[in-house]
Formats: sequence, C-alpha cells, structure tokens
Amino acid sequence: MAEVKDFKAYADKLNKIIESDEELSEESFEETPVRETSYKEKIRSHKLRVFFRTVIIAAVTIFFVAAVYISWRDKEYSEAIVSTGSSITNGADAKVISLSGHIIQYSKDGISCLDESGQVLWNQTYEMQSPIAHTCQSIVAVGDYNGHNIYVNSVSGSLGQVDTNLPIRDFCVSSQGVVAAVLDGKDVTWIYLYDSQGNTLANFKTTMKDSGYPIDISISPNAELVCVSYLYPEDGQVKTSVAFFNFGSVGQNAIDNYASGFDYPGEVVPYVQFMNSSASFAISDARIMFYSGDEKPIIKSESFTGNEEIRSVYFSDSYVGLVFANSTDEGAYRLQVYNESGALILTTYFDMDYTEIIFDKNQFVIYNEDECIIKDMKGHDKFRGTFDKPVRTMAVTGARNKFILVTASSVDTYILK
Repeated sequence: MAEVKDFKAYADKLNKIIESDEELSEESFEETPVRETSYKEKIRSHKLRVFFRTVIIAAVTIFFVAAVYISWRDKEYSEAIVSTGSSITNGADAKVISLSGHIIQYSKDGISCLDESGQVLWNQTYEMQSPIAHTCQSIVAVGDYNGHNIYVNSVSGSLGQVDTNLPIRDFCVSSQGVVAAVLDGKDVTWIYLYDSQGNTLANFKTTMKDSGYPIDISISPNAELVCVSYLYPEDGQVKTSVAFFNFGSVGQNAIDNYASGFDYPGEVVPYVQFMNSSASFAISDARIMFYSGDEKPIIKSESFTGNEEIRSVYFSDSYVGLVFANSTDEGAYRLQVYNESGALILTTYFDMDYTEIIFDKNQFVIYNEDECIIKDMKGHDKFRGTFDKPVRTMAVTGARNKFILVTASSVDTYILK
C-alpha cells in the first residue's frame, strides 16, 4: 500500500483533475445539441425553400392555364372561312337535322346519314305520309304520324324497326334506342315501350275518364323514366297532370310503375322534356317547371311567364332557352336561358329572325338561312357573320369554332378565325 505523505496537496490535485474533466464533459454536452439544432434548422430551411418554390411554380402554372382558358373561352372571332364539301341533293320536302356531329336527311321516301364532309354513311328507304323524327344523343327515330312504323337508327346504321299495330299519335326515343309511343286505341289510349327491334317492354292504358288524354311524352336518355302530360277535364275547366313512371328497379314494385306526379289546375302543359337522366322540365301556358331526380322526380323550381306567349323552346343537356317576342328597343326577341336547376342565368335580346337556336357547351348559336350570331352565357357576342349560300341547317362539331353548314347543294365547313 502506497503511503500518502501530503494528503491535502494530493486532494487538491485530484479535485483539479475532476473539475477539469467535468468542464470538458459539460462543454461536450453543450456543443452536441447546438450542432444537432443547427443541422435540423438547415433541413427545415431547405424544406421551406422547396415548399415555397413549389407553391410559387404551381401558382404561376395555374395562373397561366387559367389565363389561357379564359382567353380561349372568351375569344371573339372576326371572320369565317368556308370550305365546300361534298355535293348533295335534298328535295323541297326533305327535312335536315343534326345528330351528334352528323347530318340526318329524311322525307316521305327514306332517311340517310351524312358525315361532316357530306359523305353518305347509310340510307334507308320506306314509305310514310307524315314522317316525324325525334333524336337523343346519337340516336334518331323516324315514325309515321297516324301510321304504324317507327325506324330506329344510330349514326352507325339501322338498329331496328317497330310495328305498333295501332295508329301513332306521338313518340320519343332514348339514347339506347328504346321507343316510348302514344297509340290510339279508340276509346283507350295506350302508351307502349319498345326496344329498338320492336319487342314490347311495357305498356299501360289511359282513358279520358280516369287519367286524361296524353298530350305530350318524353323518355329519359337512360330509358328508366317516362314523363307524360295528361289533359283532364274537371268541373268545367281543364287540369293537367304531369306524371313520371319508373321502368327501372325502383318502379317494379309500384302500381303501373308510377313514380311521382304534379297537378296544375286550370293550366295546359303541352310540353314535357328530359334534359338528361336526372333533370327534366315542363312548360304550361303560365310557367316553366323544373324537376329533379332519376328515380322519383321532385319539383325543383318554377318560374312564371305571365301572359307572354312563348314563341320557341330550345334545350340541351344543361340549358333551356325560351324565346319571347319583345316590344322594347333592346331587340325584337328576348331569349331567357335557364340551367337544369331552373335558375335564370341569362336574359339577352336580338333582332334577327331565326330558324333555330343551338346550345353548345357554354355558348349558343342563333341562325337563319342568311346569317348567324354566336354568344356566350354572359350574353357577349363572340361572332356575327353572314352565309354565302342559303343555309338549311347549321350543326355544331367537337370544336367550338367549327360548324357544319347544310345547303341545298352541299355540306360545307364553317371555321371561325
């Protein structure tokens, strides 16, 4: 065992060594968090820089895309270039309508389909006294009023033929080619549903005593709903009932597939129409009514038109336009545009006598055989122009600035610049 001669000196020396070690340990302990904190701050600053850089780039991109879209949407055109297509022949009694970027010609002798260049895609012959055509998306059905036959076609060709066996009073067609027809059975009026090959899918009868006489009918694009306007005498006056029938799974357990209905005492409702599979509207002599629902439609909204006579009704899957005669200096005609919820989104005026009004996306075209006006949904003019030849039908295409013009001798392309 070693002997400690000077314990105090030894103790002082030992304490100095311990204190020195503790100081070194504290310094090391203090320096480590500082270095760690500095490193974390650098990572955090880097992440923030990347985040803000990403946000700025995204904001600039969105602004640029929005600016391009608004410029494209609100673009006004100053001229039109006409490119003459194939020569065609349409007689004085032939009617011409547009169908999904194609042209349909029909008369008492037959029906044909042309593409946008005027090339005949198909034709079908028949004999009718009073041909009537109805369309839905890419389907056209032509039937003989008071006759027995309805021919169903798509833009690709014939889908089939319906033989009703009873005189046709009215009919409509869905996007799948399902036909709803009002047939005259003398004391009983029948409503039949047929597939495009003429097979009976459903039927129900109506009488003036029980339900009234069906004055208009419409079928939804998916063929699950049928809307019928019934005129019924009541207490020396008239009453109209607008009834919806569901032929899908929901309506299977209902009596006569009845889904919902609405009564309008003292009013005549001569017009009912589906805009799409869940939105429809009806027009009476006093108001326009909008309905919503793809199973049991309910009333969405109503707008009263007063004593003003509605001259024309035009619609798309998103908009309904009513044309009124106008007696002010703003224009000879007033067009009121509603969306599918029934909200009035635009009132605009124009002086041009019109053949038709076409809704296409967020713009619409007013035209006659000599000229056209194109407006956006804010009522701003995007283009005003004239035609070199009398135009029988003007049809939209997939492009906002490209149209098809059907004249008596050709199918032309009309491109706005």
